[in-house]
Amino acid sequence: MTLRESGEDYLETILILHEKTGFVRSIDIANELGYSKPSISRAMGILKEHGFITVEQSGQILLTKEGKKRAGEVYARHLLLTKFLSKVLGVSAENAENDACHIEHVISQETFEKLTDFVESYGK
Repeated sequence: MTLRESGEDYLETILILHEKTGFVRSIDIANELGYSKPSISRAMGILKEHGFITVEQSGQILLTKEGKKRAGEVYARHLLLTKFLSKVLGVSAENAENDACHIEHVISQETFEKLTDFVESYGK
């Protein structure tokens, strides 16, 4: 299934929050992203329907195997792009973070792999 940028952002946010706290609820996502609770509820319904998350009786949101895979891919792109923009190009930390957030959704796998090779060899 093809996810929109917002869907990937939700998955990435769930992954990051889970790594920080171990327990993620809709309200945590709403607070992190600054979105309304109804917007989060709708998005979680879509992610659940497509098999990216499960929601426990307690309200805890968990990534499925596919959800973890997708979130991990997006987050890896985000980290690499942020590093490239700030360390290699000298972009301010704030702009590097914001720009990486947009680029991570549209960069091709080929470009990502070449960029990874470049960043890993940069400064050696």
